[in-house]
Amino acid sequence: MDQTTLTVNGTEVPALGFGTWRLTGETCYTAVRDALDVGYRHLDTAQAYGNERQVGDALADSDVDSDDVFVTTKLNVGNRDYEDVLRTTEESIARLGLSELDLLLIHNPAQRTPVEETLDAMCDLVADGKVRHVGVSNFNIDRLDRARRHATEPIFTNQVQFSPYWPQSGMQDYCAIHDVLLTAYSPLGHGAVLDDPVLAEVGSRYDKSAVQVALRWLLQQGVATVPKATSREHIEANFDVFDFELTPAEVETVRQPSRGRALKGFVRGYLPG
Repeated sequence: MDQTTLTVNGTEVPALGFGTWRLTGETCYTAVRDALDVGYRHLDTAQAYGNERQVGDALADSDVDSDDVFVTTKLNVGNRDYEDVLRTTEESIARLGLSELDLLLIHNPAQRTPVEETLDAMCDLVADGKVRHVGVSNFNIDRLDRARRHATEPIFTNQVQFSPYWPQSGMQDYCAIHDVLLTAYSPLGHGAVLDDPVLAEVGSRYDKSAVQVALRWLLQQGVATVPKATSREHIEANFDVFDFELTPAEVETVRQPSRGRALKGFVRGYLPG
């Protein structure tokens, strides 16, 4: 079960992307260059990350044709009104150095602007040839269903927190039924998988790390994922997950619902090193 790409609404997307949350400046630029060199062909950024220009510069300076890379960005919370969506998306496209954006997401639900207004603008960007696909992030099933029913373009993905400690079985079922790609951010439980003895033991059977097991676990379920890393070593290791396959029993073993553990990892990720 290779799972190097996933298909949704007739479009293939690389299943393993490179996330850029909290990466800025030269660190972001270098990491994205390394990721492209290693073989990643799916980049995930956001207006709120403040690094679209670095992502675009790295893509422009790499030996990889930008047409071969699937690029996602997300609308910031203050950019949800119709005109703001049009204006800031074009600004994002310019910062990324693209002529057309592969995927534009609503970063998270907003209270001030109705989701219908935001979606209308996003779908008009598709009609105008500025954006290929639209989607959402951090939407629960009810919000996702509301978005699907209103949008004139298919909702391509819902990007949510998803890890062995934070499973999304209900969302998985909904997305499978409605041909919506489920994309996982924070797939490593904010670093909590690094010292997980259960994942480490499973990985030892394949000469793989706990991190690689967690990523493989998602890919085998047909979930796209966008882990981040800064060192070349970790970027390469995260990509080295296509040469082994977990058994059905191991897939269940890896699933360890524990939001406390995931939140502990999140807090640890914010503490000074």
